Amino acid sequence: MQRVRQRKPQEFDRVLSSMCTEPHPRAHEAAVEFLATNPGDPATYQTVADLETEAVDQLGEIAGLDDAYGYIASGGTEANIQAVHAARNLADGADTAGGDAASDPNIVAPTSVHFSVTKAAEMLGVELRTVPVDDDYRADLDAVAAAVDDDTLLVIGVAGSTEYGRVDPIPAMADIAHDADARMHVDASWGGFILPFTDYEWSFADAPIDSMAIDPHKFGQAPVPAGGLLARERETVDALAVDTPYLETTSQATLTGTRSGAGVAGAVAAMDELWPAGYRQQYREQQANADFLADEFAARGIKVVEPTLPLVTASLSPATFEALRDEEWRIARTADGDLRIVCMPHVTRAALEAFLTDLDRVRS
Repeated sequence: MQRVRQRKPQEFDRVLSSMCTEPHPRAHEAAVEFLATNPGDPATYQTVADLETEAVDQLGEIAGLDDAYGYIASGGTEANIQAVHAARNLADGADTAGGDAASDPNIVAPTSVHFSVTKAAEMLGVELRTVPVDDDYRADLDAVAAAVDDDTLLVIGVAGSTEYGRVDPIPAMADIAHDADARMHVDASWGGFILPFTDYEWSFADAPIDSMAIDPHKFGQAPVPAGGLLARERETVDALAVDTPYLETTSQATLTGTRSGAGVAGAVAAMDELWPAGYRQQYREQQANADFLADEFAARGIKVVEPTLPLVTASLSPATFEALRDEEWRIARTADGDLRIVCMPHVTRAALEAFLTDLDRVRS
């Protein structure tokens, strides 16, 4: 116990590549208040179960879905796994009912898709077909169409990719999926709380998508863990349900079972405080920071990918990158080895200016 008391959580002032951030103060308070409740047992913990219904409704409003189904997950990884899980179970159900089922089931996604989809494919015994992205790091539609076949269960698009912050052409991907009788899932884990303030077509209101991952614990400023799985139809969630004979409720659709109510209560509190005006202001400030940083990189002759959301990717030498890590900047690389900075709510202009000062010094 003494060792715990002697340690403090890491400060966020030099964290530049995380997609999580400091929770809103009200979200922190709510999380502590509901820490010991279990929304996995809703008949016992009715208050937090009601809050989860509110959370799903609020997420639906953010994502353009009037009648939302789903639950508060541990994060985008769980939500993505569950989307694949539901698609597989629904296909199996079609076979049981006498319909057509995939003999060699597969899912199709761009190479920019989050690695959680690889986990899902391995766990659920389906083939993952990854297709190239175009010159702007968005899913190549011709490649998607070529990869989809009669055994495709699910097409996955990304709305705010982890490495470049790009939004795939979601409506066109949904058309390809549905033309093949497959389902359409959107991973908006990071982008979902800022995309409503852009012109991108990404949401349930923009396309007939079937499910979505959207995380309150990223730009939503809820405490970790607080992800979200949303579905257009109840059947998606019902396809995940298993019997729970020793609980007062008859079934459970979540992957984790017992969950702390902290994520649920914190998500509701954050959304109550920040939607929509707070999130709009947050997006504008962080997009301005991303544009500022990109311009500063370009002025130094550093190759930079134009930020379309608050995420900046630039080419630095390995030596420069490691020197900045030695200065205790918490930065990360893309798969190609480029610097990646995510302008989350805790990232201030002053922090970016201090980072650039250190960059100039270590490059000199």
